Amino acid sequence: MAASKVKSPWARTFRAYLGRVMVAAALSGAPVAWAHGPDAPPHHLYQVGDLPLENGGTIKDFAISYVTQGTLNADKSNAILMVTAIGGNHHRIDFLIGPGKALDTDRYFIIATDAIGNGLTTSPSTSSSQHGIAFPHFTIRDMVQSQKLLLDHLGIVHLVAVAGASMGGMQALQWGVSHPDAMDALVALTPMARTAPWSIAVNEATRKALMLDPAFKDGAYDRQPELGWRLRADILQVLAARTPDALRSIAPMPLDILPWIKTQEDAVLKSGFDANDWIAQTWAYDRHNIGDTPGFSGDHLKALAAVKARTLIITGGNLDLYNPVEEAREAGAYIPQASVVAVPSVQGHTTATATKAADVDFMNRTVRDFLMSVGPRRP
Repeated sequence: MAASKVKSPWARTFRAYLGRVMVAAALSGAPVAWAHGPDAPPHHLYQVGDLPLENGGTIKDFAISYVTQGTLNADKSNAILMVTAIGGNHHRIDFLIGPGKALDTDRYFIIATDAIGNGLTTSPSTSSSQHGIAFPHFTIRDMVQSQKLLLDHLGIVHLVAVAGASMGGMQALQWGVSHPDAMDALVALTPMARTAPWSIAVNEATRKALMLDPAFKDGAYDRQPELGWRLRADILQVLAARTPDALRSIAPMPLDILPWIKTQEDAVLKSGFDANDWIAQTWAYDRHNIGDTPGFSGDHLKALAAVKARTLIITGGNLDLYNPVEEAREAGAYIPQASVVAVPSVQGHTTATATKAADVDFMNRTVRDFLMSVGPRRP
């Protein structure tokens, strides 16, 4: 079916969500990359129909959201697929996308997608027939499958690269296993091939923060659980996504960290993200193991060894309290053509964002040089 701009009851929900994203970015002082301004490329929805899931379930009336930047060349050989992080949207790695940046829109055609469960692509919060807790469980491989359907629709059979950060990096590695001949390169920032116990523990704490708020009402809430979201922000945005050194630089006077924490909570509340969406995405995140791809019998190291694409893995310095750097290093050790580069930063998981200009410059140089060194590889 054709990609479309929004025209349906679901699409009206989609438009409303976009409005919240724009307002939230403006009010919260969030990085500009998170806002979808009037000069940003238009949103598209590819109406897939029912999406079969690997667990045997189905997401009904599924639509994947995406934007494109740059120009697709005549033989459709200059496309890069961008895949997004947990709780994020297609703006997640905008700090790498644009003229003169690593994912240069004067050179490449960028397809920036939204993941299942992020409120733009079909999600618990937007589905009318499977709303809220009725939404079926999905996996990161299901996200990849939805993206493959989009590429098929666009007539793109081979990519220059798949690129993403955090859960986007995890999807990028999954692409390399599920579709090893579909791309020349993978760019995975702060990824994991198999979700670490630490990461699962962090996600469990965020879920409990939301679910134990009385306003959550077992997922049948009529308003977002504010207290739960504030605690979730403390767990993830403040503690897991940063490091002790990062907080020291934010608050040279130690007690100054308390009002800063409040600003993080306020920003998360204003983002408009939905509690059931977050819980659904964390469920997929926790159960991710590229070794569960058919043919690998759960062995993530064997799956990594099957990746054919040249791979760049970027870690958040030497400490990441959400996706441990040890997981990224292990992935790099088993992928045949992989390089692992640590950003010289103390920002932890937040390194792979637009937070620090020096980190952004380093990542742009590193990714640009890597992509320029990658020659075309065709099956």
